[in-house]
Amino acid sequence: MLFTFDNSYARLPDDFHARALPTPVAAPRLLALNEKFATDLGFDPRALSTPEAIEMLAGNRLPPMAEPIAMAYSGHQFGHFNPQLGDGRAILLGEIVTPAGARRDIQLKGSGPTPFSRRGDGRAALGPVLREYIVSEAMHRLHIPTTRALAAVATGEFVLRDEVLPGAVLTRVAASHIRVGTFEYFASRGERVSLQALADYVIARHYPDLADEADKYEKLLEAIVARQARLIAQWLLVGFIHGVMNTDNMTISGETIDYGPCAFMEAYDPKTVFSFIDRQGRYAYANQPSIAVWNLTRLAECLMMLFSNEAEAPERANAALAVFRPHFQEAYLDGLRRKLGLNEAKEEDSALAVDLFERMGANEADFTLTFRRLCAAAEEATADADVATLFKDPSAFAGFSENWRARLAQEGGDGPTRASAMRRTNPAFIPRNHRVEEAIAAAIKDDLTPFHTLNRVLENPFEDQPEFADYMLPAHPEERVTQTFCGT
Repeated sequence: MLFTFDNSYARLPDDFHARALPTPVAAPRLLALNEKFATDLGFDPRALSTPEAIEMLAGNRLPPMAEPIAMAYSGHQFGHFNPQLGDGRAILLGEIVTPAGARRDIQLKGSGPTPFSRRGDGRAALGPVLREYIVSEAMHRLHIPTTRALAAVATGEFVLRDEVLPGAVLTRVAASHIRVGTFEYFASRGERVSLQALADYVIARHYPDLADEADKYEKLLEAIVARQARLIAQWLLVGFIHGVMNTDNMTISGETIDYGPCAFMEAYDPKTVFSFIDRQGRYAYANQPSIAVWNLTRLAECLMMLFSNEAEAPERANAALAVFRPHFQEAYLDGLRRKLGLNEAKEEDSALAVDLFERMGANEADFTLTFRRLCAAAEEATADADVATLFKDPSAFAGFSENWRARLAQEGGDGPTRASAMRRTNPAFIPRNHRVEEAIAAAIKDDLTPFHTLNRVLENPFEDQPEFADYMLPAHPEERVTQTFCGT
C-alpha cells in the first residue's frame, strides 16, 4: 500500500473541518518528485512515479485509508479579522507516521474547491506551485523549519487569474497545518469546548511534555512563542521575507508555511517589501519580529479562555508573550556571531553587526554575498577587496573591517578553521528571485530544465559549486524582481 494513513485530525469533531473530495483533473503529469524526501517519509520513489500514484497526487484517485478534509480556521489578514477562512484550495488527504516515528500531514494544494473556497476555483497555477516547491525545499536545506514539497503535478488544465495559466497541484507535507487562525476560529465563536479540544490535540501532537503540567495552556502559549521567536530569527539571518504574515499563515508547530509572495532580499534594506498586496510595508523584512508578536498576541487572546486563573489570565498571557524577545535576541545574536566568525559572546557584538548592516544599507551591498565573502576575508585579509566591491563606495567597508579584525584577534584561533565554520552558516546560494521567475517562465513553456537545475543547486547551498557560480550573483538591473504575488 502506497500510503498508510492514521488520520488523527479527521477524528476530531465535525466543526474542525469539512469533508471534501479532490476534484479530478484532465491529464495529470508528474513534474517533480522529491525522491530523497519520499524515502525519508517511508515511500518508494519508484512507486510514487507510477501512473496510479500520479493519479493520487493529482487528486484523481483517492488512496486507501484517506479521509480527505478541508481544515477550518479564521485569520487576521493585514490586521483585519476574517471569521471564516479555511482551506479553500487545499485538501488534507491524511496523516502518515514516518519510519523515524514522526507524524506528518499529506496535503494536496490546488486540488479543487472545498466548502471554504468562498467562490474560488480551488485550483493553483503552475507558477505558485513551483515557487513553493523551490523555496520550501531551499529553506529546508538552509536548516530552517518549514513545510516540505513532495511532488508537483501538472493538471493538463488551465486556471484563470489575471491571465490564463497552466494548472498544477502541489503535494505538501507538514508536521501539521494547525495555525494561529485555527485557534481564532473557535475563540471568536466562544466555543470553549472545541478550543480546549484543539489545545489538547496540539499538546499531544507537538508539545507532549506539557501534557501533565498544571498550567499546561499557559505553558503551551509560552512554548509556541519561543518556537516562533527562533523561527523568525532564522528568517532574518538569511534575508528571507515571508510577504504575508497573516495569523492564518503562522503555524503552531513552528514551521514556515504558505510561500506566496515570499522572496529573499538582495541589496540590504530593512524596509524591503516584495509582496504586491503589501502596499504599506506591514510585512517588510525588519517588521517580521514585531508582526510575529502581534500574531502571537492574537493566539494569547484565544488561549486565555483556558487559563486556570481567570483573574490573572492577562498578566500570565503577557508573561508568556514576553519570552519572545529573549528567545529571538538569543537566536538572532548567536546567528550573527556565527555569520561573523565569532565564537565568544561579547556585549559589543550587536553594535559590530549593526555597523555592518548600516554600511551595507547605505551602499546597497548584497546581503548573501557580503556574508559569504566575509568567510574568505576571515581567512585572508587580502580578500577584503572582494567584499568591498559589493559596496557602492568600497571604502565604506574598511571601517567595519578594522573593528571586525580587532574583534577576531581577541578570540585568536586560525583563519582556515574560522572560515570553514563561517561557510557552514553563510550560504553561497539562495533562491534568488530572478532565478525562481526564470524557472517558472520556462516551465510555463514546458521547459523544466531551469527548474530542475535551480533545485539541484539549492540542494547544497553552503558549497561553492564553481560550475554554478552565476547562481550566486544578484540580478542585473533588467532582471530584478521587485514584486511578488500570492497566486490565489
